[in-house]
Amino acid sequence: MPAYICPQDGTRADTTALTWCCPACRGPWDLEFEAAGALSLNSLSGRVNSLWRYEEVLPLSSPTTTLGEGRTPLVPVTGTVSAKLDFLMPTLSFKDRGAVMLAELARRLSPERVVADSSGNAGTAVAAYCARASLPCTVYVPEGTSPKKTEQIRAHGAHLEIVPGDREATAAAARAAADAPGTFYASHVFNPYFLHGTKTYVYELWEDLGGRLPDAIAVPVGNGTLLLGAALATAELHARGLIDRRPALIAVQAENVSPLAAAFRTGAEDLLPEDLLPDGPAGPAATLAEGIAIPRPPRARAILAAVRESGGTFLTVTEGQIRAAQLDLAARGFYVETTGVACWAAVGGWTDRSVVVPLCGAGLKTGLAG
Repeated sequence: MPAYICPQDGTRADTTALTWCCPACRGPWDLEFEAAGALSLNSLSGRVNSLWRYEEVLPLSSPTTTLGEGRTPLVPVTGTVSAKLDFLMPTLSFKDRGAVMLAELARRLSPERVVADSSGNAGTAVAAYCARASLPCTVYVPEGTSPKKTEQIRAHGAHLEIVPGDREATAAAARAAADAPGTFYASHVFNPYFLHGTKTYVYELWEDLGGRLPDAIAVPVGNGTLLLGAALATAELHARGLIDRRPALIAVQAENVSPLAAAFRTGAEDLLPEDLLPDGPAGPAATLAEGIAIPRPPRARAILAAVRESGGTFLTVTEGQIRAAQLDLAARGFYVETTGVACWAAVGGWTDRSVVVPLCGAGLKTGLAG
């Protein structure tokens, strides 16, 4: 039976409880979890064509909440760079990988209500999967969130709370609501079930590449849910002898909101104090890449450690590069939202090693950058 465990102080909790954070330090949980069995390429033949085909390495099995998420195409774009089209998910972003895990867990726990907070995509995904699971859902978003994303949240029947201020103010409002009795906090940041959903991104790469992985995996990083999922998957595959080396994790941030990149470059193990950041504190309004505009990610220590352990690095991109990358991808046939083009802006010109970039949100969610 999986159990929650705090990576900071070792506090434990049962996953059947509605305890959304460590009661001692209020930090996010990790998941203590043993895979149900071995996985091999040959064993995957004929399985369901969704991320649930990797069921033995997931902390939940036999779902009823699925919308057929996962198994998105991997398409070569240049001789060395390929793109994984995660904007073809049911809610048009990669967040479906983790949202389905949270909604399925919530369905089994039967809470009175589900709450979530998001800059947009996680909220739309949680709203959709709660609708699928017939769970009442409230989603908190910051003012200035793309109207297309708020429209999508409402369309799925969720109650929308628009919070004055930035992404951190929104998270604080949701966490206050999460403390109410009978509430399941479907947090893509604090609940580790989400990370075990996003790790299927790498299991799909491994399967589609015939049992290997590229030299590098680039991911946009705000709260780091895709990167930490990728780190989980590469560690699991390597530990089971299914890959002989772990690819470098290339973390990409917008230059205007890059607290993790700043910490990485100084060798720090955690975020720098705001007064030591190169340009001082910056809010989400400072970048077109709203989905990764996170000034103080709660899992910062884990993100920095994962990148270092992989032999990877942090790269940052300017607003001009984001605009140019969105148009460049559109000219190649891919219409991707501004957050989702950050990795292409950073590594699209690489020729010395193989790398995969995620196109993780549809352009219809934000439109073209101004």
